[in-house]
Amino acid sequence: MAKKRNEYDYLYISARIHAMENKLLTRERMERMLSARSAEEASKVLAECGYGDFPSLTPAAIEHTLDAARLALFAELRRAAPDPAIVDVFCIKYDYHNAKVLLKAEATGQSPDELLLDAGRYPAGRLKEDYVQGDLSRYSPAFAQAVAEARELLASSGDPQAADLLLDRAYYTEMLAAAKAARSPFLEGYVRLSIDGVNLRSVVRAARMGKGPDFLRRVLLPDGNVKTDSLLSAGAGAADLAGLFAHTYLTAAAQAGSEAMRGGSLTQFERLCDNALTAYLSQGKRVAFGEHPLIGYLYAKENELTTIRIILTGRLAGLDAETIRERLRESYV
Repeated sequence: MAKKRNEYDYLYISARIHAMENKLLTRERMERMLSARSAEEASKVLAECGYGDFPSLTPAAIEHTLDAARLALFAELRRAAPDPAIVDVFCIKYDYHNAKVLLKAEATGQSPDELLLDAGRYPAGRLKEDYVQGDLSRYSPAFAQAVAEARELLASSGDPQAADLLLDRAYYTEMLAAAKAARSPFLEGYVRLSIDGVNLRSVVRAARMGKGPDFLRRVLLPDGNVKTDSLLSAGAGAADLAGLFAHTYLTAAAQAGSEAMRGGSLTQFERLCDNALTAYLSQGKRVAFGEHPLIGYLYAKENELTTIRIILTGRLAGLDAETIRERLRESYV
């Protein structure tokens, strides 16, 4: 087992992170992007956040620029962090994203290249080559096994949703294992809260679609703070969904979820689920040094990239400021 780091190992990077937080996309900067006369003017606000000029403002070009920014961020922080495994917890989802892309490309005969993201633990190009050759021996055992099983399942059943569910379960299991290996209760708490958020969404969506307990049992993930049996009861109407999450970061989201199950707003519910993670990780700003600032900043930058995409693509689509604003999550700063 890796040596447990203490907060003093993070003195340098914590000071650096706190300085970097000054360039994060604040609520005031978001509002300036929303009130700008055009998408081009909105993109210029991002110079204050350390982004260069966007070479062009098409959805594809925006995605390319944001993907490059994410890759550079992960590479920089992995080099600077006392324990790079903390950064890898945030990279794992891109490995599983790429696995899904490769499976679907194989099933449909299409090229996966435009959808692969080079921000995971493993270079996307190398993963593609190894996947085609059927040799995943250089990857984590959990990842290799999940990809092999999903590939076999998709080939035998032709059910892409079943393959996705298998990979999703493996993703969160591996992410939790990585957080435990990093020996950070704060990071582990983030992963368990993420699982709770996914499960809460699943209960609400299943109810909206009229799906029964068998479907919900398939999609619920283990290892959250709220047990799956309790969530199954709530999905069947035998337990109070909001009560299951009382006095947690997801209290407001669960209340909105209960309303959404009866036909209320899904947009508000989804936003509150994401805001719960932001509220939890914002604790990192109050810690002078330790792994907390690094973990909080990694999430903040991921959230920032999503926000930039929502604003710029919304402006390009001609959406009004209020419509875009409704889709934005709470800012970390």
